[in-house]
Amino acid sequence: MAAEAPADSGKINDTTTRKPSRKGVLIVVGIVAVVVGIAWGVRWWTVGRFIETTDDAYLKADSVTVAPKVSGYVTEVLVADNQTVAAGAPVARLDTRQYQAQLDQAKATLDARAADILRAEAEVKQQQANAEQAKAQAEVSRVSLRQAEADVRRYEPLAASGAETAERLANLVSTRDQARATLAANLAAARSASTQIGATEAQIVQAKAQMEAAQAQLDQSSLDVHDTTLYSPLAGRVGDRSVRVGQYVQPGTRLMTIVPVEALYLEANFKETQVGRMRVGQPATLHVDAIKRADLHGVVESFSPGTGAQFALLPPENATGNFTKIVQRVPVRIRVDTGPQTRKVLLPGLSVTVDVDTRSATDDSRHIAEENSHD
Repeated sequence: MAAEAPADSGKINDTTTRKPSRKGVLIVVGIVAVVVGIAWGVRWWTVGRFIETTDDAYLKADSVTVAPKVSGYVTEVLVADNQTVAAGAPVARLDTRQYQAQLDQAKATLDARAADILRAEAEVKQQQANAEQAKAQAEVSRVSLRQAEADVRRYEPLAASGAETAERLANLVSTRDQARATLAANLAAARSASTQIGATEAQIVQAKAQMEAAQAQLDQSSLDVHDTTLYSPLAGRVGDRSVRVGQYVQPGTRLMTIVPVEALYLEANFKETQVGRMRVGQPATLHVDAIKRADLHGVVESFSPGTGAQFALLPPENATGNFTKIVQRVPVRIRVDTGPQTRKVLLPGLSVTVDVDTRSATDDSRHIAEENSHD
């Protein structure tokens, strides 16, 4: 029995020596937890409570659809799928033969209208000469009439006294009457020539109008020939290419899409409860699902003028008997600030989680509250 006592005392001593170490560990863990909690609390109070986050965000680009303005068969496709193209680069060509024929016909019509104008102007000059000639003949007839009338007046007393025969006086009277008729005819001819000038000048005006119409048709035909070649409206990459050589296309047929991958932006749909302190120019941190372990940076550019429901194809009708409030979302456009190497990886449609730092709007919120309290 005396030999067992030291063993029991040893166990007691071991237990007493282990208990303080466990307490120390717990104390250390508690202190660390308190420090971490305080640090987290300070971080949340100074930064975290101002960060608004959403994963309803996707990269976008203002893509443009390439479509023909004229109909025809595709003769060439000058780009491949996913190819990078510059702004104004040709991407496809249509058969130009029928439009070239229309252009040639329009040129011939324009030349014919120009010839009509030249001929009419020449006729005006000729008619002006004829009018001058008619006026001159009328003046000669007027002089002859005055002479004939003077002769009749001079011979009438002589014939009455018997100094001249009645036959002589009758001849003079006949000559006078003929002079009057000739003058009337020449005056009518002069008026007719003047009228012809006016009619021909009207024809010139009409021919000029027809020439303008022919010029417009020529311009339209030139545009049609030009439109048989399709050009890229902006710089980007070719996507959704459905055009093939030999395909017959109509105006407006979607042939391909040009995606400006260098002009990507982010559209984040925040809840209406998150946008109260958001302002243009606030910084944003972007977490792209396709890029691991790399955070991108951006800047808030603008806000949609309405919630997404306002621009839906079928907007909701809330004036019903049974109403359930649904938190609305506001599209926010964010500029993506990245280098060229990163932009090679980014594509429209990629999912993004975005954090917007709204600390800069603290003063604005205070001013808004003061403004409304005054009201």
